[in-house]
Amino acid sequence: MANQNPEQIARDNIDKQLTACGWIIQSIKQVNLNAGIGVAVKEYLTDVGPADYVLFVEGKPSGVIEAKREEEAHKINIHEDQAEGYASAKLKHLKNELLPFVYISTGEVTRFTDFTDPKPRAKEVFSFHRPETLRDWVKRDKSLRKRLFDLPILQTEGLRDCQINAITKLETSFKENRPRALIQMATGSGKTFTAITAIYRLLKYAKAKRVLFLVDTKNLGEQAEQEFMSFVPNDDNRKFTELYSVQRLKSSYIATDSQVCISTIQRLYSILKGTELEESAEEENPNERKYQPKEIPPIEYDGKMPIEFFDFIVIDECHRSIYNLWKQVLEYYDAFEIGLTATPDKRTIGYFDQNLVSEYSHEMAVADGVNVGYEVFIIDTKVTLQGATLWKGEYIEHRERLSRKKRMELQDEDENYSKQQLDKDVVNPNQIRTIIRTFKEHLPGIFKERYDKNGNFEVPKTLIFAKTDSHANDIIDIVREEFAEENKFCKKITYKTDEDPKSVLSQFRNDYHPRIAVTVDMVATGTDIKPLECLLFMRDVKSINYFEQMKGRGTRTIDLDSLRKVTPTAKFTKDHFVIVDAIGVTKSR
Repeated sequence: MANQNPEQIARDNIDKQLTACGWIIQSIKQVNLNAGIGVAVKEYLTDVGPADYVLFVEGKPSGVIEAKREEEAHKINIHEDQAEGYASAKLKHLKNELLPFVYISTGEVTRFTDFTDPKPRAKEVFSFHRPETLRDWVKRDKSLRKRLFDLPILQTEGLRDCQINAITKLETSFKENRPRALIQMATGSGKTFTAITAIYRLLKYAKAKRVLFLVDTKNLGEQAEQEFMSFVPNDDNRKFTELYSVQRLKSSYIATDSQVCISTIQRLYSILKGTELEESAEEENPNERKYQPKEIPPIEYDGKMPIEFFDFIVIDECHRSIYNLWKQVLEYYDAFEIGLTATPDKRTIGYFDQNLVSEYSHEMAVADGVNVGYEVFIIDTKVTLQGATLWKGEYIEHRERLSRKKRMELQDEDENYSKQQLDKDVVNPNQIRTIIRTFKEHLPGIFKERYDKNGNFEVPKTLIFAKTDSHANDIIDIVREEFAEENKFCKKITYKTDEDPKSVLSQFRNDYHPRIAVTVDMVATGTDIKPLECLLFMRDVKSINYFEQMKGRGTRTIDLDSLRKVTPTAKFTKDHFVIVDAIGVTKSR
């Protein structure tokens, strides 16, 4: 291999990729254009010299590949004129028109230009397109780029101004052939509804083949699936799922007739790697994991899911999990990317090429009455702020986190622990009890008019954020004791629960009980619980973005009649929610 010249190495890599994509490679000396749908002929003569590869689809010349040495990758765009010259060249023995599809490749880096586009612009692609794809593109009168100009003016009935603005500007971005676009809309302002409206228009009017709705937790995937199932467009009285096929990926099987695929980024990676994935691996968003692998093996081409499998990729909560290790999943597909988030940071805006097509902040949503604002109350405990000293001779409860087995060990020397260790390596029930008791004592002062006719105080719907599943269990026990209430008063909503978490979530949203729910990550983002009026933070978070997402659980508006169905003592429409901070999370932001 060391003796091979660089151009030959590039050609060998190109040959491997073409074969993987379904092309039959032939030399100019032995040409049989009927050997298959796609034939790549090397060194085909043209009136401007031999082309490295000419691509024939069903016997007709359709494209050209110009091979370059790997060290020329940095100046690959310089060769665009040369490749374009081959595309417009006359092929020997044939009467041909312009070859519309042009690739320049080093075998490592490949750039592609579609000359049927209104304004042809080269872009980098992971690999080559399949011959069947080029055949379909040739048979269609219009490329996808041209079809985007067929999108009619948006019907605005039933849409908020912020949604109209987002969709209109997104479609302008598509027409300008911008590969990535970012929609920033406050939690509760209808990001998913906006995205589904845009997807519906792309399928109906631009004749998009397939759209990927990408999430990073199973919970968000299930919610997105429900929204697609309930969505009724404003120009048709049938539901989205009656008009188009929607599949949420639960295994490596992908139905080829699916027009919308909903998947976690973890599952898509496993499909492209050809490995199995347990559903439990989709329960936590990869960004919040304590352990992050330094390297994830690179993705390789998958013939069952070629690079052109999706025309558009919508990335929910795009501020989280599409960077670093997982970015290669997105880089694999030749598709427009649309990011959805309430909380973009500089990294997010950079990834989406600073193409922020919609900007609708929480403050704007509050001003418009789409969201409600919040008040903050702080509980300071010495043990939370500084950790504490466990004195020699005390019996301390140590715990195996998975089995929750308790063993009493004599503390034979002083041991300091930080607030980061609290409730993980060390369990301090007294600190939890102090927070819960303080919370209970102050609630009537925060929600002053929540007394029933018998003078009993009614606890507003409250969500507590715990550090771990074990921590959540401790909190639940202490909440029930301190409030002197029964099991159904306080329940856990995490994946690690004996009850179906979706059932408990539905009860929390729609029924009187539970009044208090405890979660770790499952309800931290994207979950709509309109009657929620109080958030109690008993865990810190890694990022300000994640804190903003968690905060967003309380921002949803609800009318008074709907609020009274679950909280009968409510006398006014929900106009704000309350954050009770027991960990200093609001101070560090």
